[in-house]
Amino acid sequence: MTTALVTNDATALGLLAAILGFVFYTNSSSHPFWQKFYRFIPALLLCYFIPSLLNTFGIVDGHASKLYFVASRYLLPACLVLLILSVDLKAILSLGPKALAMFLTGTVGIVIGGPIALLIMSAIDPSMTGNHGPDAVWRGMTTLAGSWIGGGANQAAMKEVYEVGGDIFSVMVTVDVIVANIWMAVLLFLASNAKKIDTATGADTSAIDSLRHKVEKYHAENARIPSLRDLMLIVAVGFGVTGIAHFCADWLAPFFTEHYPWTEKYSLTSSFFWLVVIVTTIGLVMSFTPARHLEAAGASKVGSAYLYILVATIGLHMDVTKILETPEYFFLGIMWMIVHAGLMLLVAKLIRAPLFYMAVGSQANVGGAASAPVVAAAFHPALAPVGVLLAVFGYAVGTYMAWLCGQLLQVVGN
Repeated sequence: MTTALVTNDATALGLLAAILGFVFYTNSSSHPFWQKFYRFIPALLLCYFIPSLLNTFGIVDGHASKLYFVASRYLLPACLVLLILSVDLKAILSLGPKALAMFLTGTVGIVIGGPIALLIMSAIDPSMTGNHGPDAVWRGMTTLAGSWIGGGANQAAMKEVYEVGGDIFSVMVTVDVIVANIWMAVLLFLASNAKKIDTATGADTSAIDSLRHKVEKYHAENARIPSLRDLMLIVAVGFGVTGIAHFCADWLAPFFTEHYPWTEKYSLTSSFFWLVVIVTTIGLVMSFTPARHLEAAGASKVGSAYLYILVATIGLHMDVTKILETPEYFFLGIMWMIVHAGLMLLVAKLIRAPLFYMAVGSQANVGGAASAPVVAAAFHPALAPVGVLLAVFGYAVGTYMAWLCGQLLQVVGN
């Protein structure tokens, strides 16, 4: 096993900070080269892709590093609070049923996409079906369905329900990381061209535009240069709520595990689930209090800074060379994702849903609460809460839908 060049997380964090600084510095440059470059390549995509090269070429071992754990457990909750703090809940709800419709379409795409992909791949490689043992391909795919509809807790639940073998499970974890990260990169690229795509498809973006303009108007009328007091209050609110959420989650998850173990299918035994739910709830409650005026001092900008650090640590987990180790399973995952994406694009066209609904509905399924707000914020920071709310809903339906997908996979696989 090769040791990474950088094994100190402080050094790795410095590298990620330098990368983010470079991207933002060049993105605001007036140099013609950079202006043309960022016309085609979104800055957010670079913040995600360049760190993946550190992992791919052995400079930093993303899986050995604790940076993603720290970012997802400390910075993500603080970020969610600060982004939700100034949210207009009434305006979010006025986005209408199309956002939920696209999320459910994404779920259906995952449920039927797995069996279709396995059917196609078995015609190319018959060895993918007919195995009844614990390492059968169809069994491993059930864990992928759990992850792509809900999250880690749902994935673990499917591993137990379908008695998935360790070898096929580890392969599917690799497929999960690579395919989900590639799809997220595609969504971030599409987000940068949302206006053109929505114009071409004739999508109705009025509700989204109204919400965005409302936020921009508030900024224009109330924005001020933040004082040290403002910044410290922003930090206090972000990490204070994060601390409360961790305290509650550390009590609630074990309580449900011990007294109501059957609630695992709802993700109620997962501390991360409770962490996201609690910070979202407190953030929404605080949006009705004077705390929402911290937005005028730049609360969402501080939250966005945390979000970009999270994006960089997510990228640090991707290793594109892993594709070469299990190409047949990688193509299986790609086909699965194509079915999911194709169905979402078809329904979006039929109901004239904006690209935002398609992208966030998809990522709320495939990526969950850690990355759905990233994709939502790529459209506008004010839209990040939509990604969080849909992702939490995904945790609730994840086990049921993944179980259904498993039943269909079993029919095809045997």
